[in-house]
Amino acid sequence: MSVADLPRPATGGSTSAAAPPLNALTIDVEDYFHATAFEGLADRARWDDFAPRVEAGTRRILELLDRAGVRGTFFVLGWVAERHPRLVRAIHGAGHELACHGYWHRLVYAQTPEEFRTDLRRARAAIEDAAGERVTAYRAPSFSVTRRSLWALDVLIDEGFRVDSSIYPTYHDRYGVAGAPLAPHRIRRPGGWLREFPPSVCRVLGYPLPVGGGGYFRLYPYRMTRSALRAVNRAGRPFVAYLHPWELDPEQPRMPVGRLTAFRHYVNLRRTAGRLARLLRDFPLGPLSESLARWEANHEPLTWDLSQPE
Repeated sequence: MSVADLPRPATGGSTSAAAPPLNALTIDVEDYFHATAFEGLADRARWDDFAPRVEAGTRRILELLDRAGVRGTFFVLGWVAERHPRLVRAIHGAGHELACHGYWHRLVYAQTPEEFRTDLRRARAAIEDAAGERVTAYRAPSFSVTRRSLWALDVLIDEGFRVDSSIYPTYHDRYGVAGAPLAPHRIRRPGGWLREFPPSVCRVLGYPLPVGGGGYFRLYPYRMTRSALRAVNRAGRPFVAYLHPWELDPEQPRMPVGRLTAFRHYVNLRRTAGRLARLLRDFPLGPLSESLARWEANHEPLTWDLSQPE
């Protein structure tokens, strides 16, 4: 089934007494060598050979959030949770929400459904064992729930997950489902329902421009990011901001990659912490679940029916 054939979402409208959007602040807790761009250089069997940097980067984020009085959602890689359980407990102890980012940081569409289920279960168990808290939200590595891997939603539903934040409504060489709903919505699948909180885009001349996270947050001048995120809020939608601990680590080892990959990964690493501090001052931000709850309390349900066979 092509993107053009995907069912369109039912229209949902805001209520007359809608509160200002609470935006979602999310952190994908992974180390620099976990990045998909480095798969050919950092074999998973050798990950333990790399000097870990994820704890220092994550604690720097925790300090910034503590100073700003902001809580967020941390999508933790299961591999990290197994090796750094005290970090998981520190995140939880600071009042942040824990969520699942898979175990091996494998692209979803590069796995079979059985492999995905196994990876998902191992990751969630590692996070829950460390924190003693049930995990029901998921984000795919590199947002790799695409039209090729919508079956992953069925696995998430079957495993008891209630929220996903993996479907990027844009065009990209690695991820994206252009034409997917821009606002938080419910996805209907043959086996049930799942809430989807998509990464944010801002329409520019009709193009769904990604904003507010990762390489986009580092690439765009901050004033452009702020303007785009304000436009998302003016449209009545909360946005999702997302970052990785390695994006606040300009001293991380350099991997021998091509120019485009190096640009994507290393651009403006020294500016990320300052930009995050400004973002925390300029917008109301909170955990993904709280942002979603406020949205659902003030808007008619928006449903994307993907229950028909693909």
